[in-house]
Amino acid sequence: MVTHVGTEADLDELVEDLIKLDLAAIEAYDSAIERLSNAEYKGRLQEFRADHQEHTRVLGAWMRQQGRNPPDGAGGKQLLTSGKVVLAALLGDKRILQAMKTNEEDTNTAYERAVEHADVDDDLRGVFAKNLADERRHRAWIESQLASL
Repeated sequence: MVTHVGTEADLDELVEDLIKLDLAAIEAYDSAIERLSNAEYKGRLQEFRADHQEHTRVLGAWMRQQGRNPPDGAGGKQLLTSGKVVLAALLGDKRILQAMKTNEEDTNTAYERAVEHADVDDDLRGVFAKNLADERRHRAWIESQLASL
């Protein structure tokens, strides 16, 4: 999936879409963890899922400060992210990690764009930058595991 998250002109919409993307990532991680056979992979993906949960918590708090309710679901995004993992599971752990890498590509792209958004203040930019660092760490770990398979 190629994401359009991060291209929103409206900052509130951007944050809402980032939350939805993180919620979709959580669902994809749930699917991957359930289907992986390698215990080390499962443990690491549980850590990454927790990062995405923290992203939704922090961004949700920002939305509430703005007087808006954060989304409680990913909308249609989870069909794409989790669906790739379910299909990949038919072919084993390597394919699951490859599916998760494509999902992480989207979250990396979205947070890279968010950091550069014109209307972001320094505090929110710091949140986006921290989330981006998490996403880069997730992708790097997945890539290192794939390189060794």
